[in-house]
Amino acid sequence: QKENTALDNDTVGTYRQPAAYRVQREMQTEEHFQAYFERKLSSTLGGALQNPRENRQLQCSFSWGRFRKITLKMFPVLNWLFSYRFREWFLRDLHAGLSVGMFQIPQGLLGVWLTRLPLPNINGFLSAFCCSMTYVIFGTSHHISVGSFSILNVVVTNILKSLNFNQTLSSNGSLDNFSDPAFMKDYMEALTLTASITLLTGIIQLLLGCFCLGFVTTYVPKTLIDAYLTAAALHVIVSQFTFIFDVMLDFYKGPLDIFYNLFHFFLALPKANATSILLFLLSMVAQRLNTSIMITYKHSPIAFPMELLLIITVTIISNHIHLHAESSSAVVSMIPQRFLPPTPLDLSNLSKIILHAFSLAIVSYFLLVFVGERYASLHNYNIASNQELIAVGLCNICSSFFKSFVVSCAISGTAIQEKTGGRTQLAAAIGASMMLVIALKLGHFFQMIPNGILAAIVVFNVLPFLEKFLDIPILWRRDKYHFVIWLVTFAAVLCLGLDVGLAVAMGFTFFIITIRSHRMKMVVLGQIPNMNIYRSLSVYRAAREIEGIKIFQCCSSISFANMNHFKTYLLHKMDVKAVPLDESEMRALISLNLSDTAVERKDLKCSCVCDPPLPPPRIPYTEKLVKRCHADSDSSSSSVNLVHWSKYGDKLSSRTLLVGAADAQRASPGFNTGCRTEKNEDEGRGACLSPGSAIDNSSVQLDRLEQPMYLPRPVHTIILDFSMVQFVDLIGSELLRQIIHMFHNIGVTVLIAGCHSSVIADFEKNDFFDSCVTKETFFLTLHDAVLAALDKHQKPDELEPTAEEFAEEPLAEQQKVEYLA
Repeated sequence: QKENTALDNDTVGTYRQPAAYRVQREMQTEEHFQAYFERKLSSTLGGALQNPRENRQLQCSFSWGRFRKITLKMFPVLNWLFSYRFREWFLRDLHAGLSVGMFQIPQGLLGVWLTRLPLPNINGFLSAFCCSMTYVIFGTSHHISVGSFSILNVVVTNILKSLNFNQTLSSNGSLDNFSDPAFMKDYMEALTLTASITLLTGIIQLLLGCFCLGFVTTYVPKTLIDAYLTAAALHVIVSQFTFIFDVMLDFYKGPLDIFYNLFHFFLALPKANATSILLFLLSMVAQRLNTSIMITYKHSPIAFPMELLLIITVTIISNHIHLHAESSSAVVSMIPQRFLPPTPLDLSNLSKIILHAFSLAIVSYFLLVFVGERYASLHNYNIASNQELIAVGLCNICSSFFKSFVVSCAISGTAIQEKTGGRTQLAAAIGASMMLVIALKLGHFFQMIPNGILAAIVVFNVLPFLEKFLDIPILWRRDKYHFVIWLVTFAAVLCLGLDVGLAVAMGFTFFIITIRSHRMKMVVLGQIPNMNIYRSLSVYRAAREIEGIKIFQCCSSISFANMNHFKTYLLHKMDVKAVPLDESEMRALISLNLSDTAVERKDLKCSCVCDPPLPPPRIPYTEKLVKRCHADSDSSSSSVNLVHWSKYGDKLSSRTLLVGAADAQRASPGFNTGCRTEKNEDEGRGACLSPGSAIDNSSVQLDRLEQPMYLPRPVHTIILDFSMVQFVDLIGSELLRQIIHMFHNIGVTVLIAGCHSSVIADFEKNDFFDSCVTKETFFLTLHDAVLAALDKHQKPDELEPTAEEFAEEPLAEQQKVEYLA
């Protein structure tokens, strides 16, 4: 019985009638509303609080709450450290840290192959440890693994080549080269220049972060991030071909470099090492099978540590069996294993490397933020883009102390840390500590790992970034603009590189955003019968156009970029066109702004040259509106009982105004309009301005004509719904004022409804209002504007209330609001 009762209640609730409300108030314009209701903020300041100058004083106070907030913002590690769930997260972070740390050891040894610039192992591992710990303290992402990025290392190598630092280690070099004083001199100069580039990159990033320029990434759409990471993943995969095929080639850097490198790799396939390719394929198969193995901890799935198992297993095998595949031992054994201390910044080539450092700073930062945003969205948390800029800048400064390369997000290490269950940056701290201890004590064992195994780990962990190719058809169906952004970003980054491609993608994206934000969209509105709701006539069949009133809704901000489209659309819908004024009409228009005495004595006036010149006369408009040659009869008839309204005057009368077919057959007397009938079309082709006057004589007095019985009422009011307009710039306000004057000249009133206070503040600052355009034409709501237009243009006999209507609304009901359920 209880279940049946609950079911009955749910059924009753499903069919519950919507609540109805009834509000009785006077029509409100901006002028009346601002007169009766005092504003807290000055509209002329656009909503900014204006403090009196005499009350301003310097106040200095200390607040523990603000100090705590600033501290947590500067050191994000405290956010998760004080709220760390040891029982739930520690084993997950430990698992992820062991996997990442074990992978970073052989990955650091492989950097020599790509850069051809040998760096002592102790310098490389100390740099990786310090950078990781720096990011743990200052970074906001929970999954980022900081380290060297192969593409950025190649960029630094090409910079050295462009500056004639060619004494880098070749694949057939030997330890004897370091006994040559000339070679050692060039070698130290190359490392010093590398450290200078890294330090300068970090300083640029730190300065950009101090000036809070990291906000730029908030304007980057997710589409651009996905396309950029997809193209970057392809660049990483191509860079691993050296280890897969065991072929050493010089990487080309420039436009279409990825295709150039692919072409040369295919030419070198006959020289490829079959053992290295086989080990690569076996490792890929093992990692693919690993996806079917899942560990569940605390009801959360964790990937099996296949990378950790592969590295340990292959390390043991390769140290006992010769696998006939290249490893990092061939290069690392040539490098003198001693610590190289920091050296002063090389300022001799500062002018040559500053642009390269700026490019590296931008790419390093955006790559880290893009990967961080990807994993932050997957795990439902946010990263602070500006704090990330500071963190990566400090990491690069630390890296320069050890003569290392520019660091960024290590994509493969980040993917391993995320899929193995890492929850906080404690995983990165554990991995960095384990990497440093094992590398310094047992690093020589990892030098025997075949390069193909490590390449397989890198390639497999960046493959998920290529899955965005599958979303292209869905993106095409959902949003064509974002589809174009995706294609342009992917093509630019793939063909032009991570730096130039990023600039092209950002420029194109901002261009698309600007076009979409300034693209004018206008909608003609009609009223839903018996409601104060207005909807598009082209969307809702129930919407009806009110006789004599045209309602236009502007769905975007008004600026110089779209104002002409706004004007063209408005004139087209009103079936009029703008014609420039001739000289006589311009003189007549200017004469209204000048006094007769000033005009007559203009040539005889004497004044001192020190007097400031008089401002030029303000011309309200430079065009007049005339009827188009063709006839357009697309107006729709209004329905009965469209507007229900109450009008309280001196007699406190109340009535309901009916706008129906009967009212549509009659035109209001004494009304001027620019829309002509066939009978008077030829009579109104004269000039809009008579000599000495700015009034348009081409309009027709409808009360002098015999109107047909079923002729629709001509348009006497245009209402602009500005409820969706966010701002109006100076050029837009000037053109809007001219449009209002031009319609006023032919007897059509222009009202503006729903205008936000900030937009009205823009109008005030732009000197928009004058004797014709006042705040009396600005209404709080669209329905207020409609009622005002109907009230003004109804015949006197229609406005007189009947006795029955007068008795319906007593005096006590004036300000009462009733809610009827």
